[in-house]
Amino acid sequence: MEQWIKSKLPRSLFGRAMLILAVPIVVIQIVVAAFFAERLFRDVSEQMSSNVSLDVNHIVSQINDAPDRIAAISEITNHARPLNVNVSLPIEFSQTRDTWEWFDLSGKYVVDALRLSLPNLVYVDLKSDRKLVRLGIKSSKGPIQMSFARTRASATNPHQLLVAMILTSVLFTGISVLFLNNQIRPIKRLSDAAEAFGRGWSIPFHPRGAREVRSAGHSFLSMRARIIRQIDQRTMMLSGVSHDLRTPLTRMKLSLELLEPSEEVQHLERDVDEMEAMLTEFLEFARGDSGEKTETVGVKALIKRIIRNYARANEPVELVFNGITAGEETIKCRERAIQRAIENLIGNAIRYGEKARITVSLDPKHVDFTVEDAGPGIPKDKRNDALEPFTRLDEARNQNKGSGSGLGLAIAADVARSHGGKLELFHSQDLGGLKAILSIPR
Repeated sequence: MEQWIKSKLPRSLFGRAMLILAVPIVVIQIVVAAFFAERLFRDVSEQMSSNVSLDVNHIVSQINDAPDRIAAISEITNHARPLNVNVSLPIEFSQTRDTWEWFDLSGKYVVDALRLSLPNLVYVDLKSDRKLVRLGIKSSKGPIQMSFARTRASATNPHQLLVAMILTSVLFTGISVLFLNNQIRPIKRLSDAAEAFGRGWSIPFHPRGAREVRSAGHSFLSMRARIIRQIDQRTMMLSGVSHDLRTPLTRMKLSLELLEPSEEVQHLERDVDEMEAMLTEFLEFARGDSGEKTETVGVKALIKRIIRNYARANEPVELVFNGITAGEETIKCRERAIQRAIENLIGNAIRYGEKARITVSLDPKHVDFTVEDAGPGIPKDKRNDALEPFTRLDEARNQNKGSGSGLGLAIAADVARSHGGKLELFHSQDLGGLKAILSIPR
């Protein structure tokens, strides 16, 4: 029950604040309408109906005391007209049931008070003419029909209090919404700035609002500045490390090229290439994609370029598009980072599987790059570990097929997180190996 209630509550801060503001107002409206207005209209209507019933009883008693119908009509003229009551002596009653409109707030109280005060009452009609009260009464001279103004039996316009309450509540609620929105807007701007920074973007932000919100905004700006400074320092350091490490590797490669070709030289060249590839992966993982600019990229053009690169290396990859129209669909991202993540996934699929396939799926909010292979896959209980840096699952992924630093999936997962997306690993039902889904918001 508690979870169901939570699922129905608003998700946004503005929605929850409005709920806190609106619920007490609605409760007050209900309490006032039920216990104040209802009781007021009931008491007033019952008192006024009891008063007018005295006049009705007086007229009925005069008619009953008359010797015949002609004398009764004379009594009607003498007594009913001064009391502003219209009286007639029909042959039979036109109806026999009490009637009033469902929205008539005081109708039931009028009927109950008249029935309590008029013993020979047959019916009360408040529906045929809302400005009149029509009565049917038994007498010794036959049926009597009477009518008098509704204003004599109940309070006039009983809905005016409720309308005034509702309009006043709506007015002050609207004013409260304006003030509330003005207070929440700085929090929303802070949230947008934090979300954008989490995706690698830096948008202008100036703290505003209440003191606590401004304090949080200044803290965010300080934190963002420190992180940017640390990233810049790390990038500068990695640039130096990259130069220092690649220089001896280049000398080793030149020295090996000067040696006579042999099996030992080929092994050494392969080791040097592997060291260079591992160094590249280390630097890519440490550098991340913070230095790249976000731009609008065509999804088709990006994925086709990656597939062509593998085709030129005699490593064909099957390509499938889902939900992409004939036109070019775009995504806002850091192109080199996304390309690097997809190439890592395809590289793993080719290295460990005999067949690789990439499926690109689009919807209005996300684009999914799904890479599948026909290799041994990764056990379900070790898939989360595979996304951690420097993790190599020797027993799951055959190391005879190739070697690496254990950073391929970690780099792809880091790129996905920096774009506000995610990387998930599953079992491929079609190819039987690993299924990696790189999901990026559009």
